[in-house]
Amino acid sequence: MQFKLTDDQQSIADGLKQILKGVVTDESLKALSKEGVWFHQRAWQALAEAEMLGLGLPEAHGGAGFGMLELCLLLEQVGRTVAPIPALETLVSAGLPIAQFGTDAQRARLLPGIATGEQILTAALVDAFTRDPRAPAATATRDGDGFLVSGTFTNVAYVEQAARVLLAAKTSAGVVVCLLDPKAAGVAVDTQRGTNTQPLSRLTLSNARVPASDVLGDEQSGASILDFTLQRTLVGMAALQYGVAREALIMTARYASERKQFGMPIGMFQAVKQRLGDAYIDVGCMEVTMLQAAFKLDAERDASADILTAKFWAAEGGQRVLFAAQHVHGGMGFDRDYPLFRYFLTGKHLEFTLGGANETIEHLGALLAAG
Repeated sequence: MQFKLTDDQQSIADGLKQILKGVVTDESLKALSKEGVWFHQRAWQALAEAEMLGLGLPEAHGGAGFGMLELCLLLEQVGRTVAPIPALETLVSAGLPIAQFGTDAQRARLLPGIATGEQILTAALVDAFTRDPRAPAATATRDGDGFLVSGTFTNVAYVEQAARVLLAAKTSAGVVVCLLDPKAAGVAVDTQRGTNTQPLSRLTLSNARVPASDVLGDEQSGASILDFTLQRTLVGMAALQYGVAREALIMTARYASERKQFGMPIGMFQAVKQRLGDAYIDVGCMEVTMLQAAFKLDAERDASADILTAKFWAAEGGQRVLFAAQHVHGGMGFDRDYPLFRYFLTGKHLEFTLGGANETIEHLGALLAAG
């Protein structure tokens, strides 16, 4: 058995690294911050021109027909550059469910634009009134061939740029997954701010109408569509966090070899070596659990426990690595002129989104206990 990437996958990883490292620089991120802009339009367009945005989409709709593992390679590089682009939201949380469960008309309308970078989608997976994203508190009632949806969703990214927002609501017959127009009547959008300073939105829906053309599946299949979406979103988040932690560790190892104290690099001191050694092990565990979960999803095998394991390591291992990076850097780690602060804040944001380490390990324990 080969425990390594295929030649195609390695080529994809190398290409993504070259593209994003060349475009998403410290200088470009500082410039965006100065302008008060979050979305790195140039990076998004560069990925589109390299035909990387369609990695996980069907070939019939402008994609490359690859799977979750290849998307994780993309998300890893997004994490390594902390690129402010809607890769997780558009390509995974919204794009994959549409590709899998959408009608021919929905796929033809929404997917080609994702591949070209012209169509941005997002997902509202944090229901304000439930701790379990698989049991939505938002409600939907029949209105002709569509639904009227009411509820509140928080921490929704890229609403300003998104043409549709994927969300779920409960009905009298089950769960319905909708592709909401954020500019529709009955949708109120309030500004929020993420731990990483990212602009987010709270959506308050009051009988917002979703036509049948913007409903994925039906009320009977909605729960499985939502589960499909959440599983892939969690693995995608683990890939992002792995990229963030890996780059922070590389940055810290470089700093420890250059920063001198008592006439020698601080990396020569035993305490620093041990700290970075532990961080290296954490990063390795984050990588292998994330890749295993992605592999099982692509192989259509039960990956429930693997996904929770990957999310746990992303949260627990990620926070340990990033805290160690800050500790070793000392005051430099908090200097806004030095790039490490972006990694720490992004990692903290990812750590708690859709459940932190304690909540995740509780779910994993319950799953294992249930056999």
